[in-house]
Amino acid sequence: MPDLVLPNVLDLACRRAGLDPTGAAPLRNHANDVYLLPSAGDTGVVAKVGVQALRDRASRAVQLTHWLAEQDFPCTRPAQVEQPVELVGHVVTFWRFYAQQDRGVPDAGRLGALLRQLHRLPDPPVELPPAVPLSAFSDVLSVDTTLPEHDRRWLIDERDRLLTDFQQLVFPLGTGLIHGDAYPGNTLWDGADAILGDWDEPAWGPRELDLANTIQGGVRFGRTTAELDAFAEAYGYDVRDWAGIDTLVRIRDLHTLGSFLRRAARGDTGVAAELERRLRSLQRGDRATWVAA
Repeated sequence: MPDLVLPNVLDLACRRAGLDPTGAAPLRNHANDVYLLPSAGDTGVVAKVGVQALRDRASRAVQLTHWLAEQDFPCTRPAQVEQPVELVGHVVTFWRFYAQQDRGVPDAGRLGALLRQLHRLPDPPVELPPAVPLSAFSDVLSVDTTLPEHDRRWLIDERDRLLTDFQQLVFPLGTGLIHGDAYPGNTLWDGADAILGDWDEPAWGPRELDLANTIQGGVRFGRTTAELDAFAEAYGYDVRDWAGIDTLVRIRDLHTLGSFLRRAARGDTGVAAELERRLRSLQRGDRATWVAA
């Protein structure tokens, strides 16, 4: 869990948005610093603080989820304030807080149903970037100063090999709006219903990209065959039967290293150890179970 390292930024952004920052508490730290504002609104608000370079992504997330709400799609809703709030070096967005009360994440079948509904929506009136696998990973890798050179070279070569394979794939589900980071960990409970959250990476691309993440969970994070069967049944298509799924799973493997590289560079020793374990696993070409962090 991150420390509250941005109190001045968070306080100023809240006051510009007309929200009360009293009692702000850190929730997590990946691409954004995420905080719960328990005194804001009736049930609390979540603030996501990112660097200024993520301004377009933050604005897109707010616009797209407003549209998704109009389509009655079950997604996390932006707070009803003028946003994003831009400060020097930072951009902040605000979201409705959904208390989970230790219920655990919705199962893979729920995600399959959400993605089936998402992929059947009309084209959104929001400009979406094309899906470019491993672009964020490449950005992180290019500025990393902690990896030994031989490991950096291996990752660059593996990235290039996978992207070459990706360009040769034929996608039977076609292209359209995709979530970009759809896996059960990005679903939440809203009462009795499951909703899809974390809209940082929506794109226009092959729909199989949204399905591969859950399959990778079966390879790396212990998701069972029964869970994957439920996911496929709810979506209406079993991507495991498609010849290109191994390439997408391996692309997802590399993608997950990005946040570990960032956090290891900040001195998180636990993350650094898991990064090392994942890297050796990839270099061996095994299917070892990884530890979520």
